[in-house]
Amino acid sequence: MSVELSEIQEGNYLEIQVTGKLDRAAYELFLPSVERQIEVCGKIRILFAMHDFHGWDAGAMWQDIKFDVKHFNDIERLAIVGEKKWERGMAVFCKPFTTAKIRYFDVSEIDQARDWLAE
Repeated sequence: MSVELSEIQEGNYLEIQVTGKLDRAAYELFLPSVERQIEVCGKIRILFAMHDFHGWDAGAMWQDIKFDVKHFNDIERLAIVGEKKWERGMAVFCKPFTTAKIRYFDVSEIDQARDWLAE
């Protein structure tokens, strides 16, 4: 599993690239950066891009639930970029856990996802 985090566009935009299966250690790696951006910028926009993604383990799922509860109103837009049909369903699954506008984009549409986040 690998996680790559990059901050783009005036600090309120984050791109998170993941491969493999997310575990608790991955969350501990990138959550402090995400929370720092929320502190500095208020609402943020996130592009969550998955490549050869295999989901979450139990520790990562728990970290995700805690993050969602704590930051229910802090994400303005969330673009989910993936390669598999089941990943499209994540956009629907996430909606009750945030006030963010959420859209799914196929990996071939990553530039459109970035444009949507920049609007």
